[in-house]
Amino acid sequence: MLSTDTWLKIVCSMLINAILFGVGIVAVLMIPAFSDNLKVWLPVVVLLSFAIAPLLAGVVARRMRLRNWGKKQWQAGDVISG
Repeated sequence: MLSTDTWLKIVCSMLINAILFGVGIVAVLMIPAFSDNLKVWLPVVVLLSFAIAPLLAGVVARRMRLRNWGKKQWQAGDVISG
């Protein structure tokens, strides 16, 4: 059985992967220099989104757990949540 932290990282990784892939594909299709070489840039976008997503998921998943914040820090918030 996987721990809750692992499940959070897996779910966050899938969501972040989808966002990175979407942003990358839109950028490749909108920039004329990249859209000329789609056979090269599409696999690059796919590989980069798979490589970067788990790294960012670790940061996001940590923020999703109340025990990592503490009650006072959670109520005070931070730069992202206000």
